[in-house]
Amino acid sequence: MYLNKVFLYGNLTRDPELKALPSGSNVASFGLATNRTYKDKNGQKQEATEFHNIVAFGRTSEVIAQYCKKGRPIFVEGRLQTRSWDDKETNKKQYRTEIIIDNFQFGADAKGGGAPSTSRGADEGPSEQSSEAEAIKYPDEEINPEDIPF
Repeated sequence: MYLNKVFLYGNLTRDPELKALPSGSNVASFGLATNRTYKDKNGQKQEATEFHNIVAFGRTSEVIAQYCKKGRPIFVEGRLQTRSWDDKETNKKQYRTEIIIDNFQFGADAKGGGAPSTSRGADEGPSEQSSEAEAIKYPDEEINPEDIPF
């Protein structure tokens, strides 16, 4: 069995571009930036940013194009796909690797609230559910794994 699965959480680098295919289906494409922090061999903290090409089809593309804007965080789950074409100017074959979205979730909004549902507008306030989550108080003492009932 082979596996082609990608999970990314990052910020949109540009507004999604929504187009219609000849079949009538919609497709949205956008960029996603992810970063990682690490220490180099001298112990200095370094940050590296990766840029990914993301593509969504059908209803998913419509929702993403409607609610997502540049700078907004998003979690995407999908698969890698590389397509190629002949560049007529340079007479060379060009390649582009993209993540085709299978599933996604909106990231936290700019106000620090939880992830909004797909039925809300992007500029509405945090959902009631995220307000309840912020009100949860966890115990200060350590949790013993033997106390967990499963």
